[in-house]
Amino acid sequence: MPRRILCSLWGLALALALMTLLATGFGALRLPVNLLWSGTDEALRQIWLTIRLPRVLLALVIGGSLALAGCVMQGLFRNPLADPGLLGISSGAACAVALWVVLPITLPALLMLYAPMLSAFLGALAATVVIFLLSQQRENSLSRLLLVGIAINALCGAAVGVLSWVSNDAQLRQLSLWGMGSLGQAQWSTLLAVTSLMIPTVLVIWRLAAALNLLQLGEEEAHYLGVDVRIVQRILLLCSALLVAAAVAVSGVIGFIGLVVPHLIRMWLGSDHRAVIPGSVLAGAFLLLIADTAARTLVAPAEMPVGLLTSILGAPWFLWLIFRRGGQHG
Repeated sequence: MPRRILCSLWGLALALALMTLLATGFGALRLPVNLLWSGTDEALRQIWLTIRLPRVLLALVIGGSLALAGCVMQGLFRNPLADPGLLGISSGAACAVALWVVLPITLPALLMLYAPMLSAFLGALAATVVIFLLSQQRENSLSRLLLVGIAINALCGAAVGVLSWVSNDAQLRQLSLWGMGSLGQAQWSTLLAVTSLMIPTVLVIWRLAAALNLLQLGEEEAHYLGVDVRIVQRILLLCSALLVAAAVAVSGVIGFIGLVVPHLIRMWLGSDHRAVIPGSVLAGAFLLLIADTAARTLVAPAEMPVGLLTSILGAPWFLWLIFRRGGQHG
């Protein structure tokens, strides 16, 4: 890997570490780091340790997961507009979690921790398989992908609407807040659950970075170069669905991280997935951490759902991408 790219990745990692340290001090209640280290106020230390720190770390994990899922989808479909939210994968996961919320099932404590993620995984996987199969029908055209995504989003949105209609007041409020995307329910247990799924998934995707590079040449060329195309595609689809499912189950629907971040990283570091994959993870974590810090400080003591903020920032970027591609093909 070129030295420039390595230096860029290390610089991004350093910026992320500094932002993480700063973010733990910002919020409705300011928690200066020097005050925490002095140990003079145990109540503030407990707030920092049990509320603020898990939320900051969860933002890193969720942001990295969503950005990496978008990176994998864009690489598989060879399309910079492929995104878990736009293609309906997030909606599939959201529909499955909504079903879990409205129709709860009593399970042992450990299974209850992972049950929302399992249901989200099944929903995300179903949407991913449908998109992938349909995209193979006609040369992976952009219009076909977006139309399929619109249809899946509409169908899953209608299903969530029906489930909201039959839910009770507590379930309805939970679904409403969760649908806008928030990290307000962060706990060490949820952080542990998401991290235990993310880390092995990231390692699997990293090991397939070279194969993903060869897939950019086309399936036939990749096959001749020694890539087992079908196996690699299935593994990457499963991994991306798992990343989206873990994120949606914990934080709700947070849009545009998977669209904006991988595209920016490709513009900055090039198209080599050995650089794009770690760059997307770091930049996705950085972007969501900034968005969540802004969401809990801009309107303090109230809190803005972080999913609304990322959508406000991401929608103009999406429009710019569409018009830019239209201008290139015009």
